[in-house]
Amino acid sequence: MNKPPLTRLLAVPDHSFFLFGARGTGKSTWLRQALPGARYFDLLETSLQLELTADPGRLEALIGNADAGQWIVLDEVQKIPRLLDEVHRLLEAKGWRFALCGSSARKLKRGGADLLAGRALTLDMEPFSSAELGASFDLEAAIEWGLMPVVVGKAALAPDILSAYIGTYLREEIKEEGSVRRFAPFARFLGVAGMLNGQVLNAQNIASEAQVPRSTVDGYFELLGDTLLGFPLPAYRPGLKVREAARPKFYWLDSGVARACAGLLRDPLAADWRGTALETLIYHELRVWNTVGGRHRPITYYQTGGGAEIDFVIETRKRQPGNKPRAVCIEVKHATRWKRQWERAMRDMAASGDIEVERQIGVYRGVRSYRFGDVEVLPIADFLRELHAGGIF
Repeated sequence: MNKPPLTRLLAVPDHSFFLFGARGTGKSTWLRQALPGARYFDLLETSLQLELTADPGRLEALIGNADAGQWIVLDEVQKIPRLLDEVHRLLEAKGWRFALCGSSARKLKRGGADLLAGRALTLDMEPFSSAELGASFDLEAAIEWGLMPVVVGKAALAPDILSAYIGTYLREEIKEEGSVRRFAPFARFLGVAGMLNGQVLNAQNIASEAQVPRSTVDGYFELLGDTLLGFPLPAYRPGLKVREAARPKFYWLDSGVARACAGLLRDPLAADWRGTALETLIYHELRVWNTVGGRHRPITYYQTGGGAEIDFVIETRKRQPGNKPRAVCIEVKHATRWKRQWERAMRDMAASGDIEVERQIGVYRGVRSYRFGDVEVLPIADFLRELHAGGIF
């Protein structure tokens, strides 16, 4: 018997919206579930795509006599950027509400679309989160294979599924849409970038490894960001009278996708990779809560010139005249026993007096919670429950 679809954390706004997300994150499934009465147009359907490409004005006739406030879904809207001009007109003339779904805003912007000049909100769909999976959440499987909907609950098939996923991404998202001039250099870059998940970016070294020009690397990372397959994690630079890292880190959307790009789907994972995969998972959960919880706070990492590092710093209050910035610090370790030396960078930031560190949190794979002065140490499951209950930030 088929299981009912999982309820996603995103809520449908009352306003027209864009829904962006990497391929395979469940956008179309969510739209059909969340807007069951909507008029639905899938622009992957060849005849419909050809018709509306030739004459975007036909959209009004296809919708017909819908009442004001009726939801209209345009799936894969990036296939016809010119269609947004017609959507803009219909928003004003008919009062219809549009849900516009796509895997990237890149082609829309490149086609001259203005994303409706602020007349539509922007939502992001990510892979499943632990809160959405509930009792079905499997930490070990998430570290091994990630949380893309196509692999959750299918660990035995995950290598084949993820391999096919990357092949589809390369073919459809990159090659067919002409996002890069030459395909082979980008494929080499993906292999290098997959191995560098969670690391500080050094574009010159990456260019050398991938055998591409230094300037090309920046464009490739921008492409991964535009297609929502990866996210930069900026460096936090509060100016604590020490030399601080300035370059961002780069995390893939999902550790399984990173593993596929790195060519490690058939190899056992090393301890360092597992540690980075856990950081990738926590960063994903922080992003999801930041959005669905309506927080929209800057998420960064902190590193001194001496190498002391805090995995995630979430600034909960900006610096203002008369007020210090306020932040939550989180250190993540793929270990079953917590070591006190891992707290040092958080404690040093709190002791500096220049930042109001409201919480110092260690997250690890053990089963017991601890409190060492101002430092709280939480098992992963406890941390995730508190995060999605709104208790972390």
